Amino acid sequence: MTKSQMVTIKGTKDGLVLRLDDHCSFSELLEELEEKVQGTGLEGVAEVQLHTGHRYCDEQDMKSILSVIHHSPHLRVSKVQSDVISLEECQQKLIEKQSETYIGIVRSGQIVKAAGDLVIIGDVNPNAQVIAGGSIYILGRLKGIAHAGAKGNLEAVIAASWLEATHLKIADKMETMTDELTILSEHPEMECAYIHDNGQIAIDRLQELRHLRPGLATFKGGI
Repeated sequence: MTKSQMVTIKGTKDGLVLRLDDHCSFSELLEELEEKVQGTGLEGVAEVQLHTGHRYCDEQDMKSILSVIHHSPHLRVSKVQSDVISLEECQQKLIEKQSETYIGIVRSGQIVKAAGDLVIIGDVNPNAQVIAGGSIYILGRLKGIAHAGAKGNLEAVIAASWLEATHLKIADKMETMTDELTILSEHPEMECAYIHDNGQIAIDRLQELRHLRPGLATFKGGI
């Protein structure tokens, strides 16, 4: 019976990808890692992207792994990727999935904030601000400033019945609407703003949101 590999090394155009099995014991993993590292037969120095999968590695575990890899003069870890998130990150994701609702006009100078998604039933007047850790949905006219994904959520969106904001911001990307986005329609009814694949804020019809951000949907089924 063939023994399964606990450490796999694959070459790419950007260097080496080193994947660690996340089910075996840590001592066995280190032992095989040391064998693989010493047997690479490389010349020069190669950049290594380290993937630890679903294995939880505390600070000492990671030091042990890096120490084994860097024992070879030909390998240097440039990036560590893990599928494990911290408790703080998990709590933040849960908060961002919650929603809060504000009913009424958000007047000039007023600021309305929400830790997760924010639903405004009413207009957002010029010089008013609405800020959310998640997405912002406005059943009314957005004439002021809207900042979605305030904690860095790049998947957040801003949707409004009538989108004529002065400033739109998603995560750390900002768009001043006086610049007139080329894809903003002359009649900004039922529009949504999101971060395009090119890294810039784009605006599209609200009907396209289900294609642009399918992960926003939480309701399944229907008759």
